[in-house]
Amino acid sequence: MSIDTLARLARFAPRFRGSELELIRDLSAQQRHHLSDRAIYFLDDAICWLDTVPDDSLHAIVTDPPYGVLEYEEKNHDKLRAGRGGVWRIPPSFDGAKRRPLPRFTVLSREDLLALQAFFSALADCALRVLVPGGHVFIASNPLLSSLTFHAFQNAGFEKRGEIIRLVQTLRGGYKPKGAEGEFPEISVMPRSCWEPWGIFRKPIEGTVAQNLRRWGTGGLRRLPGGEPLKDVIPCSPTRGREKEIAPHPSLKPQRFLRQIVRASLPLGIGLIYDPFAGSGSTLAAAAAVGYRSVGTDRDVQYFDMGSKAFASLVALRF
Repeated sequence: MSIDTLARLARFAPRFRGSELELIRDLSAQQRHHLSDRAIYFLDDAICWLDTVPDDSLHAIVTDPPYGVLEYEEKNHDKLRAGRGGVWRIPPSFDGAKRRPLPRFTVLSREDLLALQAFFSALADCALRVLVPGGHVFIASNPLLSSLTFHAFQNAGFEKRGEIIRLVQTLRGGYKPKGAEGEFPEISVMPRSCWEPWGIFRKPIEGTVAQNLRRWGTGGLRRLPGGEPLKDVIPCSPTRGREKEIAPHPSLKPQRFLRQIVRASLPLGIGLIYDPFAGSGSTLAAAAAVGYRSVGTDRDVQYFDMGSKAFASLVALRF
């Protein structure tokens, strides 16, 4: 550990001695896996778990939530795992390559959208309470639902600080009219998606950014290793190869992308990151890879077990 890092730790000793992680260890009676001395994974519902967390306990949230909530209901998840789809679209194989399933966000009803809005409003309210002043939220969404999701965080009291645009081309969109492809060969129902929005939100700071950094260690974004600021456009292709074999989650985000986001979320490199929907454990692995402490939750037993097993191998990946 460098002298500079030791100096920063000494300055924030009352608040940054790993005490938050020790406190978190004792919060929940739910099943947990101590993935390492820096990461804990709880089998628990995010909202229920957050209700047990004291105010001003977490320093950043980085998460890829269930975009439409509906697709992660038990009945639809069972269909996904059985390969029948339900609200999930099971793409065909091309040239021997098996494509990952995609949620059909266009089938969400008005009631589904209202439920989604209520869900993210509850999540945002909890996040505002447990984050320290100046703590950031990085939350993934998609072009069809981002306005609804992001508004929930702004309405809860967060300041929107921008968006990260992940340039990634998927099979989402570009479809011809179902059942009439031959009749309307030049028609697409919607554009082919080539980007993924990540909203950036900050809990209001106390005083100036400098004052907030001195007191809480938060309020800004950590620069890249070479000194450049984090950019709001990051090209990053879908997760493939060895990484997908390690953690075959339907919405696995690549480590080469997550590590940039996670690193930026703690401006002084000190604090505790939380992922409410930890799934494959990719956010927790990204935090460990850059030397951060983290905690995650997920209520799905299969993903909880997947993430617990995949964690060490994801951390070990090098790019």
